Amino acid sequence: MALVSSLAALSLLQSEGGVPVKALVFKPKTAKSQDPVPIIVIAEATTQTPSSVIADIAEVKDPRLAKDDLTQLFFATTAVQFGLGHLNPDNASKCKLVLDINIENASDDKVYELKDNDSKLTISAKTLKDFLCSLSNNILVANFFALAEKKPAQKPAVPKKDKSVARLDDAKLIGVTVDKNLDFPGWYQQILTKGEMMDYYDVSGCYILRPASYAIWERIQEYFDKKIKRLGVQNAYFPMFVSSKVLEKEKDHIEGFAPEVAWVTRAGSSELEEPIAIRPTSETVMYPYYAKWIRSHRDLPLKLNQWNSVVRWEFKHPQPFLRTREFLWQEGHTAHLTFEEANKEVLQILDYYVGIYEELLAVPVVKGKKTENEKFAGGLFTTTCEGYIPTTGRGIQGATSHCLGQNFSKMFNISVENPDGADKPKLFAWQNSWGLSTRVIGVMVMVHSDNKGLVIPPRVSQYQVIVIPVGITSKTTKEEEQKILATCNKIEGKLRQNDLRVTSDYRTNYSPGWKFSNAELKGIPLRIEVGPRDLQKNTVVAVRRDDFTKTTISLDTFEKEISDLLETMQAEMLARARAKFDSHRIIIDKWEDFVPALNRKNVLLSPWCGDADCEDDIKDSSAKKDDDDDEEEDEKAPSMGAKSLCIPFEQPELKAGQKCVKCDRPAIHYCMFGRSY
Repeated sequence: MALVSSLAALSLLQSEGGVPVKALVFKPKTAKSQDPVPIIVIAEATTQTPSSVIADIAEVKDPRLAKDDLTQLFFATTAVQFGLGHLNPDNASKCKLVLDINIENASDDKVYELKDNDSKLTISAKTLKDFLCSLSNNILVANFFALAEKKPAQKPAVPKKDKSVARLDDAKLIGVTVDKNLDFPGWYQQILTKGEMMDYYDVSGCYILRPASYAIWERIQEYFDKKIKRLGVQNAYFPMFVSSKVLEKEKDHIEGFAPEVAWVTRAGSSELEEPIAIRPTSETVMYPYYAKWIRSHRDLPLKLNQWNSVVRWEFKHPQPFLRTREFLWQEGHTAHLTFEEANKEVLQILDYYVGIYEELLAVPVVKGKKTENEKFAGGLFTTTCEGYIPTTGRGIQGATSHCLGQNFSKMFNISVENPDGADKPKLFAWQNSWGLSTRVIGVMVMVHSDNKGLVIPPRVSQYQVIVIPVGITSKTTKEEEQKILATCNKIEGKLRQNDLRVTSDYRTNYSPGWKFSNAELKGIPLRIEVGPRDLQKNTVVAVRRDDFTKTTISLDTFEKEISDLLETMQAEMLARARAKFDSHRIIIDKWEDFVPALNRKNVLLSPWCGDADCEDDIKDSSAKKDDDDDEEEDEKAPSMGAKSLCIPFEQPELKAGQKCVKCDRPAIHYCMFGRSY
């Protein structure tokens, strides 16, 4: 079949000069009892199309360039002669089509060159894409370059070359040297270490929180502690060790945490008679004592919170702040007389968590309820706030507030006499637990920061303002220099009086440019520049870290203007992050659109039947791979299939007769799915 006759309706031009396009046929590894499904790759000729990337995108195993027997069977031509002209709606429906993202993103008037035997024909990008859409409504779009970056090649020389591609051309020695979009894990590591947020420790999965990050945690503690104390919550502390006898008392709970529990089995040279666990969470540590302390309904509610650390040891690929073997958190544990009282608190605490993300960290989140598969082990139900990382297109769990029901109270006998009379059956307490960890810091960093360093919202930054003298040269008189420094000191003092957190950089062995870069690397929200020309005008220059906007501020009104500028910066950071989240949270009603939308870095709102097996099927069917555990090193082993993130409280309206996105059962609500950390 000639290309000219096949695509006559597309008005191809008999000319040259376009970007060459290649069409390749791949055959995946297929069981002998099954018919192979060819994969057609349409890409610019210069785009490398490694089979490992095709395997991920098309969700197949071990694709190889097809031989003549397959192309003859499907397209009545040899593999060498195959071209776009051999595709039609009939045979395309039996294939998987993979399109190069460079073609997908090409402007409509870009010209492409197609080859048919000895003929070369040109076509506009719009016409080419329209033709492909006429063949199939389920075209998979592949960013071959970005995906290949994530995969270490078999030969050691190739990964080294790939990493160099991500290197920033204008990177300074002290700054970030890789591009956020091309080497996200390398960028994340540099951001945290060079920005002085953390350092690596000699125990894998454990990290040192330096003052810059711990200051953020202190802001969060201050905000949250004040709110929960208004609810009557008191802070306490329980030991980190728990006996195996107590931990294993609640079967569902321990099964949920079993892979994560770290055990102490020796003390010095002696084996312990009974192994002791290091708490992965504290339900089983605390609840035997709740049973001891709660004797009457008058003892309820009991509301305790801990600021502590826990240990979870299950994973192979830790990531600073996101998945660490020891992490700081708060865990609240409360006991109530009625379900209504417990339920009210669960939702109130969730609102406080949303406040931490949105009011302090300028990170938008979605509130919802976890599915039965994803809820807290042993609990009644789990509520959650879910975030989104734009660079990777992945969701991330922000914080959870659980209603435990009466499961634990029955197990640990946390019960009281019925207030309606001694002849009534005793009542078991309704319990909640809720927690938020230092993961919030990692989420904030990934959402806001850029190739110049950290970008930290003003409300949580260790320092909100840095004052830097500028314009001091060898020609500057001593009197001028002293005046500049005195003005800097005055600004610092005035801002501190206004309860702003201020630092300065008066070092004479570094240039102002170096100091600017260093402040940007550390993410200090606002830089104040004070120079001789500024003093002549009775002004200073303020530079925002988030967008580098410069503002000239009068020295007569600088205290209020700087405070206002910081609040504006806080609000605009949240607005930008929300716009990105909103534009990548889309409604998908049909399964054929599900994976392509997922691959475009979206989280998906889809109608769902609520069945746990269907949920597992969605995750398995949307997975990019099912072998090679080390394939996804850059993301430190995230879930590659689409997990259920939550059932959002704010629901789109279900259409009449709406079916589940994956099966034929009726949908009962929309669920948010996405690849997740």
